[in-house]
Amino acid sequence: MAVDMKRKLARGIAVIAIALGAGQLVQGMSNKAAPVRVAEDKLAKKPEKLERVAATDIATKPAAALAEPAQPKPPLLAEAATLPAVVTPAEVAPVAKIAPQEPAPVVQAVVDPCPVTLELSTAENALISLTLVAPCHANERVVLKHAGLTVTAKTTVTGALFTDLPALVQDATVEVMFKDNSAVEAAISVPELATLRRFAVQWQQDDAFQLHGFEADSDFGGAGDVTAATPHQPAAGVPAKGGFLSVLGDASTDLPMLAQVYTYPKDSAAKPEIVVEAAVTEATCGREVLGQTLQTVPGAVKITDMSLAMPECDAIGDYLVLKNLVPDMTIAAAN
Repeated sequence: MAVDMKRKLARGIAVIAIALGAGQLVQGMSNKAAPVRVAEDKLAKKPEKLERVAATDIATKPAAALAEPAQPKPPLLAEAATLPAVVTPAEVAPVAKIAPQEPAPVVQAVVDPCPVTLELSTAENALISLTLVAPCHANERVVLKHAGLTVTAKTTVTGALFTDLPALVQDATVEVMFKDNSAVEAAISVPELATLRRFAVQWQQDDAFQLHGFEADSDFGGAGDVTAATPHQPAAGVPAKGGFLSVLGDASTDLPMLAQVYTYPKDSAAKPEIVVEAAVTEATCGREVLGQTLQTVPGAVKITDMSLAMPECDAIGDYLVLKNLVPDMTIAAAN
């Protein structure tokens, strides 16, 4: 009896558990909303007119025409990274103001309308070859200066001048002066002068002098008489074996300045006798004549002024002869 009661009690409990589970299921199903059905006429409007279209018409249309227009895509992260960063006004560095620059002045080259060039070169026997180009000084009297030696010359119709000057110093400078007092100069080294000696006499206009170099005990007019009439000039490019005379200056210019230069070897065993003479002429008689002598000494030039009182005009044709000019100078009269 007791057993039957236990079975009935267990069966009742099972029935109650099944009933409870079934009630929860029914309740859950009742909580779900029932699907809403909407009439088709409320979802879309019915076409007012239908048109029959052949299937081939749809096939022939391009796919682009049938496809829906592409919607714009949002920018990618990579593209967004390339966008310029927003800079606040506080982060902007101040920009320096640049003052406007004035245009640079135009520099125009000044061309000398009258260029003057002077070129020097050395020639045999310690001579200085001079080349002057002065187009604006054509047919003009010019003065050549070198170590105390001063002579006049005349340019050509083109303003050129080509001449030679005996160098009196090894470090030689030659200056050319023009009529308007402008000048040009150039320098050159003449080392060959160290083997030679020179003696010169110079004067102006009518105060004429003549220079003689008597070699090998010669006398006036002899074979060894080196003078303007017999200068013993060596051939161009040939070293002189003895002494020779250079006649300088252009006597055709206004107020001519003339000179004669005697050149002889420094180590000559038989030293020549040097004589300067002044002729008594209508232009010189009865007055004083002036001149200068120039003698090369080691590293310099010795310059000596001369002043001669010429005889009266009844002595025209006579000569005043100055002997012993190296080293002393005396005056002797010769008839």
